[in-house]
Amino acid sequence: MQSKTKNIVLMGIFIALSLVGSYIKVPSPFQSIALDAMPAFLAGIILGGPQGAAIGFLGHLLTAANAGFYLTIPIHLLVAVIMAITIFVFSTICQKTNVVFAGIVGIILNGVGAPLIMAFMPQFGWVFFTGITPFLVLASAVNVIIAIAVAVVLQKSGFKGIDYVGR
Repeated sequence: MQSKTKNIVLMGIFIALSLVGSYIKVPSPFQSIALDAMPAFLAGIILGGPQGAAIGFLGHLLTAANAGFYLTIPIHLLVAVIMAITIFVFSTICQKTNVVFAGIVGIILNGVGAPLIMAFMPQFGWVFFTGITPFLVLASAVNVIIAIAVAVVLQKSGFKGIDYVGR
């Protein structure tokens, strides 16, 4: 299988895993918090930032669709863009430093940064921020930790392309 074909196949698998993860909800007042981001974080480690970002974008939209676009389609599109940026930054930091630091940054960006951006929107505000942040930090941590654990296992099993997880 060519490298380009392999990447497309892997992206399809990660998108499918995002759909599966979208059904695994983290209990919260907001219905769109789920384990859809784990495949995107893992793809960010394995495939790189652009592919991981695309998977993060689609993964969030799949979760939002499963919840009936609880916060409206335009808001979920914004959240999907924020998710894509988060995964891209996570992947870049992972490649340049180490996976633990990248994981911490990913959790902060997704768990605190995303709701912080929305707090400045009139329809959300600080009540929304304080209400969603603990749940989003927990979900982000679970997504990132599982992705890193899977990457470590894949690296130890000899999976090609993950040479920077153990740094």
